[in-house]
Amino acid sequence: MQRKGRTMGILDDLLPTLPDAPVRKVLVGVHWTVVCSRGCGMASTLPVETGHRHGDVRDAGRLAEKGARELAEYARSSDPVEAAIGVAAVNSLLEVDVSRAVEMNASRVLAARGRGKDVALVGSFPFAPRLREEVGRLWVIEKRPAEGEHPAEAAAQLIPRADVVALTGSALVNGTLDGLLALCRPGATVLVLGPSTPMSPVLFDHGATLLSGVLVVDEEAVLRTVAEGACFRQVEGVRLLTLAR
Repeated sequence: MQRKGRTMGILDDLLPTLPDAPVRKVLVGVHWTVVCSRGCGMASTLPVETGHRHGDVRDAGRLAEKGARELAEYARSSDPVEAAIGVAAVNSLLEVDVSRAVEMNASRVLAARGRGKDVALVGSFPFAPRLREEVGRLWVIEKRPAEGEHPAEAAAQLIPRADVVALTGSALVNGTLDGLLALCRPGATVLVLGPSTPMSPVLFDHGATLLSGVLVVDEEAVLRTVAEGACFRQVEGVRLLTLAR
């Protein structure tokens, strides 16, 4: 069955830059999806909005017979499982320029860049309470906001006012990253963070100024911990890297 897809500016520019390699492994875990090809890439496994039901994943059971470039096209899918597989395939093909990267946690980057400034954080990250004490003013924008957070609809008003904007890389999986980047005002520091984040300069062309993602250094450890339901702080075998424009 052909899935209705999305046309997304970042993917339109990113996908043609990718090489190809055989897919060696696909793992869809509770929290993370992993694709191993040239390297090992991760992406967020997003919850299905319609409860426990989602569409059939195209060619499930035979994905490892595909090339990773073909699998990366799944990133255009409107199905969250397929899209996660596609973004993980994208990340498995990217070669990160480690010489340009700094090994630093994204929360430390935000604390340093946001001191005394207005910060918009799209996604309720575990470090948000600590970050609130370290920056001038913090707006947390969340699809299901908790007390003190703002609903997703507030993004259009808050993001253009922020000096520093942090966007979760999983927004590429759910198809909202292009729109969120477009809301950022010129001159703002814009960080895309999390394991879903493609560590590619293509994102700089679309408004990002910092990319904080992961580099898998122990494939076996990542596959083992993800398969056992690890949340990100439990995932083993990754380095946290930040690239600046």
